Amino acid sequence: MKLRIIWTGKTKERYAAEGVAKYLKLLGPMAQVEIVELKEQKTGSMEERVTKESERVLKQTSDFVLLDERGRELTSVEFAETLRDRAQVDFVIGGPYGVSEDVRSAASDTVSLSKMTLTHEMARVLLLEQAYRAMTIMKGGSYHH
Repeated sequence: MKLRIIWTGKTKERYAAEGVAKYLKLLGPMAQVEIVELKEQKTGSMEERVTKESERVLKQTSDFVLLDERGRELTSVEFAETLRDRAQVDFVIGGPYGVSEDVRSAASDTVSLSKMTLTHEMARVLLLEQAYRAMTIMKGGSYHH
């Protein structure tokens, strides 16, 4: 399976970078993971920033799962089932100010990692951990118990 994870901005927080690195290493034997790090828009109003960043997202993919607090909530087992039998899944995590309505409407699915608002950097770690958990569930591993 190939996972493409598209996010805006660099992972600046050390704890988040360490978490990303840990789960990328764990996922390595089970899936091909590609991180697409898009440039964060640092000028303009919040709306202008979101618009520019969202345009960059839509240039990268047309079939993707958006991670958003307003998305549908899944258990880890349900998340694994959504990945089963798919050759590739693209995930999109917006920047600090989120994504535009164009990105929301273009998403093939919208999933929530939590009803709580998470930093986009924390969402990266949680998505990678859940992807690893999903892979172990599909393979019958003992990580998920």
